[in-house]
Order: sequence, then C-alpha cells, then structure tokens
Amino acid sequence: MLSIELDAAYSMVQLNDLMHQTSGQPGIHVGIIDGPVDTSHEDLSGSQFNATGDVRVSCQSNASFACTHGTFVAGILAARRTAPCPGIIPGCTFTARPIFCEAGDINQCPEVTIGHLVEAVRSVMNRGARVINLSLGISGVDLKRENQQILQSTFDEAFQRGIIIVGASGNHGRIGHNPLFDHPWVIPVVACKRNGSPMEHSNIGRSIGMRGLMAPGWGLQHIKSGGGYTALWGTSVAAPFVTGSISLLWSLYPQATPGDIHAAFTKSQPGRRGIIPPLLNVTQSKSYLERLLETR
Repeated sequence: MLSIELDAAYSMVQLNDLMHQTSGQPGIHVGIIDGPVDTSHEDLSGSQFNATGDVRVSCQSNASFACTHGTFVAGILAARRTAPCPGIIPGCTFTARPIFCEAGDINQCPEVTIGHLVEAVRSVMNRGARVINLSLGISGVDLKRENQQILQSTFDEAFQRGIIIVGASGNHGRIGHNPLFDHPWVIPVVACKRNGSPMEHSNIGRSIGMRGLMAPGWGLQHIKSGGGYTALWGTSVAAPFVTGSISLLWSLYPQATPGDIHAAFTKSQPGRRGIIPPLLNVTQSKSYLERLLETR
C-alpha cells in the first residue's frame, strides 16, 4: 500500500498520471551524486545501479548518515513500484557516485569541496548520465573565485553535452546569492511544506527563484539503509522529485532535446518569478513539452 504521505507528495506535483504511463526507460541514465547506496534493500530489487569505476556504490556501514542519506535519495528515484514507498523512475538506469564520508561520527568527515563535486560530476557524465541529481551542499569556505570558475566550467560542459543538472538549494535558511546556482543550466530545488509554502530552512534567492522549482520536502518516509523505512526532510528530499519528473517525461518523449526538457520545467509556468520558485507541476511541464514538439 502506497504511503499516504508519499501519495500526497506525488499528487501535489501532479506526478501520479505520468507514473501510471511509465516507470522510466533504461536509455535514460540518471546520475546520483550523494552518499553510498544500500543496493541490497529489498525495495531496490530489479533496479540497475552502475558504479563510475573510481568509487564503489554500496555502503561500508548501513548505519552511517552518508549511507542513510544516499539510500533514501536513491529510493525516491529507484524503489520498485510495488514497494510501500515506490520510486518515481525504477525503470531508468542509475549511475551512483558516492561523495559523502561514512565515518561513524559525521563531525569527523571532511566538508565536500568543489573539487570533490567537479570530479564526481565529470565521472557520472562520462558514464552516460543524462540527468544528474545533487542532493548536497558545498562548504562556504571553498567558494573561492578560482574554484567557482572550475565549477562553472564543469556546468558549461554539462550544457554542451546536453546533461541536465538538478541541485538541492540547501537548508541554511539563507536569502540571496548562491554561487552554486549562478549557472543558468542548473535547476535548483527548494523544499516545500504540505501546504505548498517553502520550508523555512530552504535557501532562496533571485537565481533560485528565476530558474528553480519547489518540491515536497517535509518529513517524508522512504527506504532506510539496512532495511525498513525512515523519514527525512529538506531540499535533499525535494531535489529527486524534480530529477525523477524530468527523467519520466524524457522517457515518454525520447525525441525531445535536452533544451526542450529543460525548458519544459523552467519555462512552463507563466508569470514573473521572485526569490521563491514555483511549485513543480508535471502536468504543465508535459503540456509545454507537447506544444514544443508539435511545432517541429
């Protein structure tokens, strides 16, 4: 039986109809840059996870926060449809590239730097990812000009190769400039509450409002490393809703270009945007994409 809270989240963003039409196609490769994934969880049975070749996918410790986080995010995308908490795109192919440390004490883990992120993004791009999910943040200390230039160059490469990047806006409660989302090709995601308003801790700002989306991020339940289920909240939870929606729509319309798909999610809702992005609406994105394709 589908979790009531998860069903409400899928309904809020108009995902249910699209999920009935497809579970995703193997030709749509989705990169997950996060913690390691407990691929032995029964709800991930049948889902295809590939490693990048430089880092293993599976967890060393199912009890680590990194494994809990990575498995939860992967579950939103890849859990089988017959599970109590079904995933959005279990039929797609996944390339997981763990980037979080698995130390027992999270305070012993080094911050994820731009260097780590660039290496991870390039590795999943080179493994064929067409959509990449980034449910992570970057240390403010590392956001120096030269590092930002390296990151923007990597995002330029993703744009040139037609690889769509979705990123969690972060849970620091900040309003204003966010260097991670300066690039117009990256789609930042803010977490919303049950009533559709943004969660107080979500980072917002002009670049996020202009090019981003909101998606469910309250305490939703999904799979837990080691078995069973747990609840997490925040922009890390919200981002895979957008990644999954993009991948579903691309699975239904494989003839669409990356630019078509990107526009369907960033330009489908009319009206002026401020510092808070609009709520993800998959029905509107689908209609926008169909109109684009009809003009060809």
